[in-house]
Amino acid sequence: MFSELPEGCVTGRSHSYLAQNKSLKIFYSLTLFINTSTTLSQEEKQTRDRVGEQAQSAVAVSQHPHQHQGESCGCCARPGRLTLVLALATLIAAFGSSFQYGYNVAAVNSPALLMQQFYNETYYGRTGEFMEDFPLTLLWSVTVSMFPFGGFIGSLLVGPLVNKFGRKGALLFNNIFSIVPAILMGCSRVAKSFELIIISRLLVGICAGVSSNVVPMYLGELAPKNLRGALGVVPQLFITVGILVAQIFGLRNLLANVDGWPILLGLTGVPAALQLVLLPFFPESPRYLLIQKKDEAAAKKALQTLRGWDSVDREVAEIRQEDEAEKAAGFISVLKLFRMRSLRWQLLSIIVLMGGQQLSGVNAIYYYADQIYLSAGVPEEHVQFVTAGTGAVNVVMTFCAVFVVELLGRRLLLLLGFSICLVACCVLTAALALQDTVSWMPYISIVCVISYVIGHALGPSPIPALLITEIFLQSSRPSAFMVGGSVHWLSNFTVGLIFPFIQEGLGPYSFIVFAVICLLTTIYIFLIVPETKAKTFIEINRIFTKMNKVSEVYPEKEELKELPPVTLEQ
Repeated sequence: MFSELPEGCVTGRSHSYLAQNKSLKIFYSLTLFINTSTTLSQEEKQTRDRVGEQAQSAVAVSQHPHQHQGESCGCCARPGRLTLVLALATLIAAFGSSFQYGYNVAAVNSPALLMQQFYNETYYGRTGEFMEDFPLTLLWSVTVSMFPFGGFIGSLLVGPLVNKFGRKGALLFNNIFSIVPAILMGCSRVAKSFELIIISRLLVGICAGVSSNVVPMYLGELAPKNLRGALGVVPQLFITVGILVAQIFGLRNLLANVDGWPILLGLTGVPAALQLVLLPFFPESPRYLLIQKKDEAAAKKALQTLRGWDSVDREVAEIRQEDEAEKAAGFISVLKLFRMRSLRWQLLSIIVLMGGQQLSGVNAIYYYADQIYLSAGVPEEHVQFVTAGTGAVNVVMTFCAVFVVELLGRRLLLLLGFSICLVACCVLTAALALQDTVSWMPYISIVCVISYVIGHALGPSPIPALLITEIFLQSSRPSAFMVGGSVHWLSNFTVGLIFPFIQEGLGPYSFIVFAVICLLTTIYIFLIVPETKAKTFIEINRIFTKMNKVSEVYPEKEELKELPPVTLEQ
């Protein structure tokens, strides 16, 4: 049997594993003996098969498909394909969760003046007098800022939720934070209570904070390695779709009117309700089932459903290898994550990328866009359509990123995206400074806005969350998402809080600040962040092991130490 194995099936690394373990030395010697023999006793065959099964489990050396009904070795492995089940699970998870994040980002922009008028009228109905400008502005600022603050709280809940309920279970539980506030916001005008809106914005923020971390984690663990990048970008695609849909529904002749704005806010519950009905029919993360729940049968069934074929032993062996490699560490909390030298560069990379994503000025660009369009001569009543057009560009470019992320890789898209944003910020600064003296400068400003949106959609927006899934193993991934999500939402909140003051103090030169951040992030990516395309989680982990200058994240002997000793009967 072993004489038929392809040469690549047992690699040099596998030989080193075998040579380090006492019981596997017997297997190694026995294999060499068998390859030179033509006749075996029945007892030798049984011993050989038993030891071979243990070695396969320990070092993930799969056997040849001709001998095991389709089980593939490394040289014969089939690439994963996008099955109907995997595609539908991706769409339902992203539409039910990520879509809401984008929708709630933009839903309050169009009806802002109408909602502030409602706040004032409600206050007048209670007290008999209208609010002054400062209290009204403060109340509206609180309403807007509740969303990123809720996102920060949601990020802190990610670890406990995914460890207790699983990835799919966390998404289903999270719908509470969408359906309840959707009802409250939809009824706020009838109830004459702006407090319901403020509380609801906090709750949908929590929903966004959880979903923005759990959806990439869930899809990254469902996907085969050759599709992990493409499926990892899908959540960002649906965020942009949610923004665009909110901009379209927020047109004045649709729902951005006195009677329509409560409906506009309440529609966020529709995707959540659909997900609550449909997602239970799809598999839980196989990695969660095998590594954390220790349910190999359920993990195999989930993989078979997702892959569309029955022979998933090779992938199960890979997951088991990751589990064995992490047994020495156990569960890794956020505090432990910061203390572990073996995760130093992974953690720093996520903080830099998530901070760079938000501090690079994406929210400021959208904030400034309407003013830029007006200065270019766009009629005020048409600005809303141009803004929706910008949202459409964002969707199209993110859709393109889905297809090119596996072709060009994560690293190149990050470098390209941040570089485009850097150039756009620099040129936009010059254009804004000269727009009153050079007649055609406002058109350059519009080009800069669109260029920035394209650059951000290609790399800085979709790739950082994908990288969290890829560069951390199972035990540290929830805590890593908590850290990354917290940085994301705190940065978002910070920009929203201080940008008006930066704009007031620096005027058109405010984008220089964002250009510097884009430059520093680009340099960091170029020097530090490796390419992760088409690599397993273990392979990526080994890259960072070398960067962190530790011999092994977990010593190799830990992967084999629990193998029972096997002796040959004489």
